Amino acid sequence: MIYELREYLAYDHTLEALHDRFRTTTLPLFAKHGLDVVGFWNDETDPTRLIYLLRFADEDAKARAWSGFQSDPEWKAAKAESETDGPITASMSSRVLAPVDYWPAP
Repeated sequence: MIYELREYLAYDHTLEALHDRFRTTTLPLFAKHGLDVVGFWNDETDPTRLIYLLRFADEDAKARAWSGFQSDPEWKAAKAESETDGPITASMSSRVLAPVDYWPAP
């Protein structure tokens, strides 16, 4: 099992648009393409920072899931529609987390 931690920084005026896009389009498409969400969080000190964690069986499953999602016409249309007035995220980062040998695998 591998985990991917993703973090988005929204502009103050686009935070709700980012939440809406995840709520209405992104999450159903994640499910469709096998992107297994462990959880979503806001940073308590910076509410414009949205963080979520995904899990995958292995690197191949991760690559297949992201490829299917990113090439999905419904995603492309939703992203374009949500950004008609410009980007809704200022930045995005992604990290794959590797387990340590002293913690039991979930």
